[in-house]
Amino acid sequence: MSDSTKYIFVTGGVTSSLGKGIISASLAKLLQARGYSVTIQKLDPYINIDPGTLNPYEHGECYVTNDGAETDLDLGHYERFLNVTTSQANNVTTGRIYQSVIEKERKGEFLGKTVQVIPHITDEIKRRIQILAQSGEYDFVITEIGGTVGDIESLPYIEAVRQMLWEKRNECLVIHLTLIPFLSAAGELKTKPTQHSVKSMLEVGVQPDILVCRTEHPLDETIRRKVALFCNVEETSVIESIDVDTIYEVPILMQKEKLDTEVLRKLNLPNDGDPELKEWKEFLKRLKEPKSEVKVGLVGKYIELKDSYKSISESFYHAGAANECKVDLKWIHSAKINDENIEEKLGDLDAILVAPGFGSRGIEGKIEAVKFARENGIPFLGICLGMQVAVIEYARNVIGWHDAHTTEIEHETTKPVIDLMEEQKSIKNLGGTMRLGAYDCELKEGTKVSEAYKTELIQERHRHRYEFNNAFLKDFEYNGMIATGKNPKTGLVEVVEIPAHPWFVGAQFHPEYKSTVEKPHPLFIAFVAATIKHKEKLAKRRSEMSK
Repeated sequence: MSDSTKYIFVTGGVTSSLGKGIISASLAKLLQARGYSVTIQKLDPYINIDPGTLNPYEHGECYVTNDGAETDLDLGHYERFLNVTTSQANNVTTGRIYQSVIEKERKGEFLGKTVQVIPHITDEIKRRIQILAQSGEYDFVITEIGGTVGDIESLPYIEAVRQMLWEKRNECLVIHLTLIPFLSAAGELKTKPTQHSVKSMLEVGVQPDILVCRTEHPLDETIRRKVALFCNVEETSVIESIDVDTIYEVPILMQKEKLDTEVLRKLNLPNDGDPELKEWKEFLKRLKEPKSEVKVGLVGKYIELKDSYKSISESFYHAGAANECKVDLKWIHSAKINDENIEEKLGDLDAILVAPGFGSRGIEGKIEAVKFARENGIPFLGICLGMQVAVIEYARNVIGWHDAHTTEIEHETTKPVIDLMEEQKSIKNLGGTMRLGAYDCELKEGTKVSEAYKTELIQERHRHRYEFNNAFLKDFEYNGMIATGKNPKTGLVEVVEIPAHPWFVGAQFHPEYKSTVEKPHPLFIAFVAATIKHKEKLAKRRSEMSK
């Protein structure tokens, strides 16, 4: 383990959803821009082993890493900001901590001692925190602790932080993210919630080094001085985090507030000038000053909670900026689409994306959305289940197999165009049948997808059980839907296209997981570019018809 690794802990107080992940990623970006190597991890206090079996309404999107870990959506922010991959070690849950300790107890590794929260659970937490530093490649390990200080389930994590602060006194730093609300009735900002939050930290033996204060209004010197005085921090350590239009402005905001400078000062590290953020600022300029605009329908079943499709919406920001185009996402609930209202729901769209998901709810609406895009020549992208429903729709309405379906929904279908592989059918464990993580895919030359990637071999991340049924592949290709991407080892179909359509692509994998600010995903770039072209073509046609 590298002795030079510094540990930064990011905790939250007052309320959840203040943006610990964005602050962690923003600080990491600033340190990275200064030439430091940084990684971020998330410690989640829930007892689930991972978020893989959690309903998206409960926890938002389940993000998947290259090594197949199902993780918290904040890891997506880490990758999008830093442009580096994360792994299983970057997300730890209470469930995983307890599972590990109990397994050790069953093996007799504690030599008959009574297993307790302290020291056994806290020791395991500390081991997980430090595991990323063992390679010696990181100057900083930033650890975001989920939940809010004061929650019962967060206490073992805060205690582990307290112990590390004692054991590694000059190598650790605590940033506490809190809220300074504005009371409109009083017409002023209130610091008391922040004071109480820091008091809760002090009660468990942790003094924050830096306070990042979320606020709707600027913090004047009086407020900063008051917070510093009552929370035992220096005035320069009270950092304003005011609301901004996009999360990608936060690193610039934190730079102006000198968060990175304060961190380096407190850890006695050199502060040589300002970090280089040229590419980041260019991205922001393109994002905020688009030359065109398109409206894309995102059709899914978890529309009420937009975090369920976080990586997809962020990928559109990246690809939109790359095309100097604003992508106006229209969120459409698939369960509310039918053949009677389809024109009303989708008629004003420039493109349609059918989102991933599991289960039967809303699947017929997704099929109707695919049909509408296919029949009207509207650019279409289907991801995971979105690709599968595109296959089902084509089988029903083009090939003529009216009961074609996926066996996930209809076991008795005579045309199981989407099915489990034979070796998966005997596995009963819910996660055992999942294809998770990065797999190779060979692309067919001269296709839309190969034009997008500009290469023949790609590697993309997966999260699904059911596959395109190769028993029907010849029927599909004879009727005009072709497989343009396959796994070179298994022959599994990864991408389908309709060559006769202006731009119709279905991907079994999840391209959204690999899109970052610095490297927008090529498939999303191509999809947005096709959408711009489609909109311009329609406008030209209307103009000619009006003459």
